[in-house]
Amino acid sequence: MRRCNLSCAYCNEYDKVSDPVPTVEMLRRIDLLAKLGTGIITISGGEPLLHPDLDEIIRAIRSHGAIATIITNGYLLTPERIQRLNRAGLEHLQISIDNVMPDEVSKKSLKVLDRKLEWLAEHAQFDININSVLGGGMAHPEDALTITRRALELGFETTVGIIHDHSGQLDPLKPNERAVYDQILAERKPAMFAFAYDNLFHKNLAQGQPNDWQCRAGSRYLYICEQGLVHYCSQQRGYPAIPLENYTQVDLDREYSTVKPCAPLCTVSCVHRVAMLDLMRNQPREALTRFFPPATPGGPPQLPAGIQVLTAVFLPPPDGKPQSPAQKLVAGAAMKIFGVK
Repeated sequence: MRRCNLSCAYCNEYDKVSDPVPTVEMLRRIDLLAKLGTGIITISGGEPLLHPDLDEIIRAIRSHGAIATIITNGYLLTPERIQRLNRAGLEHLQISIDNVMPDEVSKKSLKVLDRKLEWLAEHAQFDININSVLGGGMAHPEDALTITRRALELGFETTVGIIHDHSGQLDPLKPNERAVYDQILAERKPAMFAFAYDNLFHKNLAQGQPNDWQCRAGSRYLYICEQGLVHYCSQQRGYPAIPLENYTQVDLDREYSTVKPCAPLCTVSCVHRVAMLDLMRNQPREALTRFFPPATPGGPPQLPAGIQVLTAVFLPPPDGKPQSPAQKLVAGAAMKIFGVK
């Protein structure tokens, strides 16, 4: 859904005139994504709540066993609309709030949306993430901290993003913005995966430094535009720009290893997080060291207690020796409990 009911000055993903992608075409694309093995499908915009058949689209995603999520500006949420999303089977919703009071750059303000957030807290049966933003000339960077605190007060997950330019590249934080960013990290107490993301990507970005990572866009992460073409992400349209119906395992394999020149200064967190999953799957001990860096160079990673237990149960010993019979017994029991095959 490219059409949007707002006109945020920094956004390049909307217009005021486009019709919704026809529902039958949306359902066809969901079928094609399911055949590729897609596990999560996010509907974005524009504004997805403008699509007249969004609930049917969400049900179609769930019918394939995929996780259904949407990214919305929140303006069109009402108690009744939230209940409909519950019934459709939505599992996750994200709203980015840019400021406390609306201005000429963005109308996505806490003042306008606070009542919507209260309705979500009262009625939503799906997970909710409130994303605040820093950088890009926002007039009041301290607003991001106010938004984070309000989201925490309502019991929501929170993230903070660094605004990128129109190619998804880094716009480094100024000193006052960096101070706000550090305070948000100190207060929000993120879950393990979000904490690891801060260590692996965000801390460098906040300092204007590049990240060393392998972008999996075009393989583990696909962006499907309104014309049904596969792109790396919303900020890198035109690559590879292959129709979804023609996208095959060959394309997935090729793009898995393709080096993207935009990667070092990329701020697109969705693609970062997919790369984190692959790093954890392929090189779990290296991943944990990067997620939870040692307190001193060469020291052990600073793993939370729960992660230490899971590491001892599921990973082979670091010295390469096989697990002991007792370890195998505990691992087998844990796998049954967690449903791991």
